[in-house]
Amino acid sequence: MSGVNAIRSAFLDYFRKHGHEVVASSPLVPRNDPTLMFTNAGMVQFKNVFTGIEQRPYSRATTSQKCVRAGGKHNDLDNVGYTARHHTFFEMLGNFSFGDYFKDVAIELAWNLITKEFGLDARRLLVTVYHTDDDAAQHWKKIAGLSDDRIIRIPTSDNFWAMGDTGPCGPCSEIFYDHGEGIAGGPPGSPDEDGDRFIEIWNLVFMQFEQLTKEERVALPRPSIDTGMGLERIAAVLQGEHDNYDIDLFKALIRASVEATGVPAEGKNRASHRVIADHLRATSFLIADGVLPSNEGRGYVLRRIMRRAMRHAQLLGAAEPLMWRLVPALVREMGQAYPELVRGEALITETLKLEEKRFRTTLTRGLGLLSDATEGMGEGARLDGETAFKLYDTYGFPLDLTQDALRQRGISVDTEGFNSAMERQKAEARANWAGSGEAAAETIWFSVKDKVGATEFLGYDTETAEGVIAAIVRDGASVESAAEGETVQIVVNQTPFYGESGGQQGDTGTFDGEGFRFVVTDTQKKVDGLFVHTGTVQSGVVKTGAAVAMQVDHARRAGLRAHHSATHLLHEALRETLGTHIAQKGSLVAPDRLRFDFSHPKPIAAEELEAVEALANAIVFQNSPVTTRLMAVDDAIAEGAMALFGEKYGDEVRVVSMGTALQGDKAGKSYSTELCGGTHVAATGEIGLVRVVSEGAVAAGVRRLEALTGEAARRHLDEQDRRLKTVAAVLKVAPSDVVARVETLVDERRKLERELTEARKKLALGGAGEGTGQGAETVNGIGFLGKVVHGVGARDLKPLADEGRASLGSGVVVFVSVDEEGKASVVVGLTPDLVGRFSAVDLVRVASEALGGKGGGGRPDMAQAGGPDGSRGAEAIEAVRKALAA
Repeated sequence: MSGVNAIRSAFLDYFRKHGHEVVASSPLVPRNDPTLMFTNAGMVQFKNVFTGIEQRPYSRATTSQKCVRAGGKHNDLDNVGYTARHHTFFEMLGNFSFGDYFKDVAIELAWNLITKEFGLDARRLLVTVYHTDDDAAQHWKKIAGLSDDRIIRIPTSDNFWAMGDTGPCGPCSEIFYDHGEGIAGGPPGSPDEDGDRFIEIWNLVFMQFEQLTKEERVALPRPSIDTGMGLERIAAVLQGEHDNYDIDLFKALIRASVEATGVPAEGKNRASHRVIADHLRATSFLIADGVLPSNEGRGYVLRRIMRRAMRHAQLLGAAEPLMWRLVPALVREMGQAYPELVRGEALITETLKLEEKRFRTTLTRGLGLLSDATEGMGEGARLDGETAFKLYDTYGFPLDLTQDALRQRGISVDTEGFNSAMERQKAEARANWAGSGEAAAETIWFSVKDKVGATEFLGYDTETAEGVIAAIVRDGASVESAAEGETVQIVVNQTPFYGESGGQQGDTGTFDGEGFRFVVTDTQKKVDGLFVHTGTVQSGVVKTGAAVAMQVDHARRAGLRAHHSATHLLHEALRETLGTHIAQKGSLVAPDRLRFDFSHPKPIAAEELEAVEALANAIVFQNSPVTTRLMAVDDAIAEGAMALFGEKYGDEVRVVSMGTALQGDKAGKSYSTELCGGTHVAATGEIGLVRVVSEGAVAAGVRRLEALTGEAARRHLDEQDRRLKTVAAVLKVAPSDVVARVETLVDERRKLERELTEARKKLALGGAGEGTGQGAETVNGIGFLGKVVHGVGARDLKPLADEGRASLGSGVVVFVSVDEEGKASVVVGLTPDLVGRFSAVDLVRVASEALGGKGGGGRPDMAQAGGPDGSRGAEAIEAVRKALAA
């Protein structure tokens, strides 16, 4: 049970047995806390549950939450690889109570798990409590039998947790493990507490109060529990290791790194292998959760982690990109617990391969240029900012790499000069924009971007998220607030709303915050990654700095995705049908239609258009996954990816592939591969149907095709069907004759069905039926007729029972029919003279129970029911017979 995967499973199973809901890890990009760059604790996904905003169908939960601490105030990046317990990515085991149990139960659950289930020596454990938390101290004495000297009272914030300046808060109790006298360090609260002998393995947070103001704190009506235990730390303890990097998981990843490089993980190389193993986890999980390397926000943090690992790969002497070759080892170790790694393996591998390839080129070129620029400089010298900016702007060599490379030689960089050069470039960009004919009001977005930075787009993976309003613009000027009824443009730090680009219209939806609602009517991409949401304040007052819950119009987004993906399929179908000269000249992707302009010298014949539509629909019906990769633009085009008209591409591009080609040179390969930053369906089947509705010329040598998908296509086909009835004259068939003919056919069918039903009734009433002997009999002096009949529908059983009663004169009839699925219907009929002595309703329920059903209803003289097991028809009849004989 000491392996990481076994420990994780044992922890979750333990709390499952104690009534906790096992909740899957939330993504590393928080959807409910815009103040966090990454999910950094187990309670993040439950934040709104603790504050009462959200209700869950359970009051106890347990998770193994993936976490990253490599940006913002939680940044362990520089320590990773050089200490025993620092990681950029880690797993936090936790159990949570939302107003259910409190301190005593939390302490008992924790103590029993680590001492009884995990088998830790209780003599090696000690705990801390907040210095005024007498309740926790008493519970530890009673439940764990700890003496006062092993319950350490801590007066600092280390043992008092708060969600923020206001909100839920409460004392903590931390459990420490003593690694023994052979390791330097003292217990918590002592002068030597920073040593490595006593290691915190679990923190129990008692969410007991609400901080109203800096001075006022009140008790929560429903105190809660939030705990966190680092999986890597407890694994080290259970595996008899002091160093997290010596547990089975890291040993496997480091072994893969050693095998790939041929360099042992000893001496000066030890830290490099550890950095690679740790950063492999962080980068792979971030990519799997939708973060891709960039120069802004989360993407920039990811890039820093990736490049730090790649620099260490180079230090180990790896001649070729290394990180991507280690992904299979990570998937083997963690893919079962986190299937997103398996699903994203191809994207992770290609992203790492691309980034390291580009980084090596940048590093080699940049170090050469830097060496030339600093030739003759000695320790204490300073590289001018203009040169550092030229390295960044012209050659793509980041400032932090320049600083790192020169730090080893004792040379600094003039960062003020670097920033001045950056500002000068931005000013030139503004001037060029204004001189391009754009409206003067549009220049506002340069200053907004400078102030708030680029918007992080989350919409590839979600249609909901929380964010913080970074800027509000009204009539071309920045404002701090907007009141009800005002139309403004809003910029948020992160958004699930897609900004119009590449022909795809921008998203619409709503922003909801405390006391206000903002209805988004359009989303546009402005300068350099700035997403601008245009709309109207429906209620309240919107202010900068306010938190908002953002919701994209799902139905509209679904329509946009379907039509955008269909555009790709039609593009390739046109090339396959008409020739590779087809090139896109423009497009419109709307939620209810698509328009595709392309180069072609002549009208398209009807049969050609039919072939195009059939090819596109063949891929739709494959229902194959739509995959996205990140690639260098030159590599993507070299592999056959098509670039879309009017789209601007950077060094890295999203490559969207869908379908499997059925014929030609591409048979068995991807049907459509294009460079595209838009949103798409997850599988081609979500498109539903592609229907071409028109084709014509829009300019010399340019044709336009319009098409519909999904529900829009269905409505179109319905309308065509209605129109078909009005063109009967063109087909030389009078509409009145068509109706008469259909009615005649219907009448003939009904007549045949009636005749068939009558024949089946006669067959059922004549001769023996299953389980009935020779037809009518006497049971307890009562006439009785019971039969299992075939070919008689449930609705025809009552008329059959009427005829059966008539044939008996006096008595009870039971008929059971069985449909094609083996399900049974049963009817019981009584002649009038027996009503009072027996009830058809009671008797049919007896029959229904024999058929595996229950209930039934009707009148005292006629009742009907059913059951799932038609093979027990004879038993149902026998059950009624016994009821009459009783």
